[in-house]
Amino acid sequence: MSGQSHTRSLGFALIAIPILFLAIAWLQTRIDVETRTIAQQKEELLLRSGPLLKKLSLGYDSLLADIYWTRAVQYYGGRVGNAGEKFELLWPLLDITTSLDPKLIVAYRFGAIFLSEPAPMGADRADLAVELVKRGVAANPDDWRLDSDLGFLYYWHLKNYPEASAAYLEASKKKDGPVLMKMMAAEVAAKGNSFSASTAIWSEIYDTAQDPAVKKNAFQHLQSLQAQQDLLALDKYAEDYRRRNGRYPTTTRELYESGVLSGVPLDPAGIAYIFGSDGKAQLDPNSSVILDKPSKRSPR
Repeated sequence: MSGQSHTRSLGFALIAIPILFLAIAWLQTRIDVETRTIAQQKEELLLRSGPLLKKLSLGYDSLLADIYWTRAVQYYGGRVGNAGEKFELLWPLLDITTSLDPKLIVAYRFGAIFLSEPAPMGADRADLAVELVKRGVAANPDDWRLDSDLGFLYYWHLKNYPEASAAYLEASKKKDGPVLMKMMAAEVAAKGNSFSASTAIWSEIYDTAQDPAVKKNAFQHLQSLQAQQDLLALDKYAEDYRRRNGRYPTTTRELYESGVLSGVPLDPAGIAYIFGSDGKAQLDPNSSVILDKPSKRSPR
């Protein structure tokens, strides 16, 4: 590079850096103004593009990310709990922060909480929280905590149990990912009545666990899952029996004797299932099987 070109580049940097930080100072001042219209709020983020700011930062992108993250926290903290608050600038601030520094884990984790919490404690935008955390997972593929956060968002806020289970399972595969994540994946899959997925995960936990307590827990869940599937099937057989006979069966032996079943069905503990007065299949009270996550079964 010629001396003249070097001088021009240096001169540009000396001019651009002060301008950039003056713009940030102006932005911070504007954000702190409490009385504003929606139009004024939008004007606060004239530099809304994270990629553009990254180019203009001249290597100070991590510093700028810290500044924007601080502003995001201050913005949220100054408005949380206010009735009718829309948190209009929260997503843009988080978007810019994580564009400037994709490795700033705290911005993804706490930013997702700010976005997903219902009003007035948050923006009530679980969809944006998911987008933010997915961005974090892509930029930090080895951090199991982000997959765990994604699982929580799908489970708690969106009630999307298959996606929640998949996220927890992915967390368990990451370096240092605790076995608890795999357990969560199995339990959430069962909650969504994905018995095959839940059974596969609990079976893997049972086969690979070294801790006797973990192994016992997995075994109990496998028993529970098998029992849940049996009960659902027996409910269907009982309904068919009612249509043909005008009443529900009182015992599973009735189903066997009527030719519906090839034998008297036993639960995983070896005890016959029973029917309640409402015609619903149940575990015998003497059974050791524990239905800690019972499946959704339609009431009679």
